[in-house]
Amino acid sequence: MKVLVVGQGAREHALVRALRLSPSVTEVHAWPGNPGMVSEALCHPGEVGDSSALMKLVKKTSMDLVVIGPEQPLAFGLADDLRSAGVAVFGPSRQAAQLEASKIFAKEFMTEAGVPTSAYQVVTSLSELKSTLAEFSPPFVLKADGLAAGKGVVICASETEALEVGKQILQDKTLGSAGDRLLVEQHQRGYELSFLCLTEGQGHQLLPLAQDHKRLKDSDVGPNTGGMGAVAPIAISESLMAEIQEKIIYPSIRQIQAMGMLYRGILYIGVMVTETGPMVLEYNVRFGDPEAQVVLPLLEGDWGDVFFKVARGDLPQLQWKPLASACVVLAAENYPQGPVQGTPIEGDVSFQTASSYFLHGGTGRDSQTGTWVTKGGRVLNAVGLGSSLPEALQHAYSQAESVNWKGLQKRMDIGHRQL
Repeated sequence: MKVLVVGQGAREHALVRALRLSPSVTEVHAWPGNPGMVSEALCHPGEVGDSSALMKLVKKTSMDLVVIGPEQPLAFGLADDLRSAGVAVFGPSRQAAQLEASKIFAKEFMTEAGVPTSAYQVVTSLSELKSTLAEFSPPFVLKADGLAAGKGVVICASETEALEVGKQILQDKTLGSAGDRLLVEQHQRGYELSFLCLTEGQGHQLLPLAQDHKRLKDSDVGPNTGGMGAVAPIAISESLMAEIQEKIIYPSIRQIQAMGMLYRGILYIGVMVTETGPMVLEYNVRFGDPEAQVVLPLLEGDWGDVFFKVARGDLPQLQWKPLASACVVLAAENYPQGPVQGTPIEGDVSFQTASSYFLHGGTGRDSQTGTWVTKGGRVLNAVGLGSSLPEALQHAYSQAESVNWKGLQKRMDIGHRQL
C-alpha cells in the first residue's frame, strides 16, 4: 500500500523509516517531509496546515493510508476531513485532539475520568493570577491553555517570576490566543515516564515504556526543551505498572469511550511518579518526540499493517524485539531560546551502521553550495540499538560523533537514571 506521513521533524523521519521497512508498504510519501527524508520517501512541498492542498494530493496519488505526526493538524481536524473523504487515517479526531490542544480540557477530562493529577486553577487576568498564586506553593507551574509549540509550560521559582511570566502570556500575548487562559498547577516532584498507548478507542496496547530527557543539560538542569534524548524499553516494578494501569490508563480509555470520541492512534500519557503515587502530567494525542525514535525500531512486525488496522478500527496484538534503543538529540547553538540557523554541518549526515543511524529534525541544504546546515533547534537525532541499554547508548553516542558544527549541544548522560 501507499502511505503518506504528515509532518517534517525527526519523529516523522522515524515514522518514514519504520514504514519503509514494512513489507506491507510499497511507497512512502511525506508532506512536506525534510531534506533528510528524501532517500526514504517521496517528499511533497507544502504546508502542514494546508489541509485542502493535502486532500488534493491524497486523492491524486490514491493514498491507502495517512499517518499524521504532529499535534497541530490533528487539533485542526485533518483526520476528520480525511475520514470524511473515505481515507484511512492513523490519528484521532478533532474532538479527541483537544486532550492536547487544550490543557484545561485535558484537566477536566482527568477529573471526570478520576485519574490522579495535580491541583489546578484557571485564570484569565493578571489580578486573578496574583490571588490564585496564594493558594499554591512554589515552584509554580504555569501552562498556557492552547498549543504553543512547546513554549506553553513554565516552571517559576517565585511569585515574582510567575507574575512576570503571567504578564507576558496574559497581557503581552507572547503566545497569542494560546495564552488567553492560563492554568496554574501545583508542582510535583518525582520522575517522569512516557506511556504510549496504541488504541482504536475501545482497548489499548502498551508500547515499550520510554523515558524522555527534557532539560537541556546533564544532570537535568537548564531550561526545558522538546526533548534532548530518550531510551527504551525501561523497567519499572510490577506493582507500579499495575497501579498506573489501574488508576490512569484504564480510566483514560474508559473516559474516551464515555465521551464518544473517535480515537484511532496513539494516546501519550506523561506520568510523574511522586512520593504519593503516579500522577498524570499531560496527554498528547500522537507519538512523543523523541520517544517515537526509540520505540518504533523495537516492533517485531510491520508498522504499516499496524497503523492500517488501527485506522480501520481494529487493535492488533504487538510483539517486540529483545533489544534496547537510545536516541541522543544534537541541538543547534542557543537552543531552545533562539536556535542559530544556517551553521554548516561537518561530517556525514547519512552515515549509518548496522546498529545506528541519523534521523533529521532541523537540517537544510545551502542553496548555493548544497552543504548541509542547521535549520531548526533539534537538528539531528543519533539513534543506537543494542542487546542492552549500555550497548544501545554506546552505539548512539558513537553515531553522534560522526558530525559536528559550531555551538552543537548534546547531553552526555542520556539514560543515566536507568544506568
